[in-house]
Amino acid sequence: MIPLQELSFFILAALVLVISPGPNMIYLISKSITQGKKSGFISLAGVVAGFLFHIVMVSFGLTAVLLAVPFAYGVLKTIGTVYLLYLAYQAIRPKSKNIFEVDHNGSHDSPKKLFTVGFLTNVLNPKVAVFYLSFFPQFIKPEYGSVFTQSLELGAVQVLVSFSVNFLIVLTAARVALFFSNNPAWIRAQKWFMAGVLTYLAVKMAFSKAK
Repeated sequence: MIPLQELSFFILAALVLVISPGPNMIYLISKSITQGKKSGFISLAGVVAGFLFHIVMVSFGLTAVLLAVPFAYGVLKTIGTVYLLYLAYQAIRPKSKNIFEVDHNGSHDSPKKLFTVGFLTNVLNPKVAVFYLSFFPQFIKPEYGSVFTQSLELGAVQVLVSFSVNFLIVLTAARVALFFSNNPAWIRAQKWFMAGVLTYLAVKMAFSKAK
């Protein structure tokens, strides 16, 4: 088992990671405000599943192999970049909805789509894998026991921290949905702001390098 003192430092790092604006946060806020808390929680389940995917990859050493092969990393990075640009286009395309608009006509994404997009938004972000691969080794030591067990322990802690923070984000986003929907002046600015953030993330991802 990893000592509590070192685990505390890891919790702090995981907290910093989850509160940093990124694709996961944007997606959860969007769906929570547009379609309500239920959709937000389903989307959150997909995001958490994405974290679990990365953790399993790291625990079995597959992520290390992926990042060690430039071509494999490049493919994942390219897919993630294109996906973020697609989301940016969806935000500003003609007749697109703004993320602060509450949907009153019952036109909601299906639970399957909400979960799948949440999952892909996380899985297709190589920065998550880079975080795990670069940070986990600093806390995993042979004298603490099984390396595999320690990796799963850190993963479980990270997922718990991420889930707790994102859970609060979903609740908060849902509560302010009505306010934003009643302020149409925000709509146009919101669309371009969201598109700008997503484009920035895509460009940043495109120029990122495996470590």
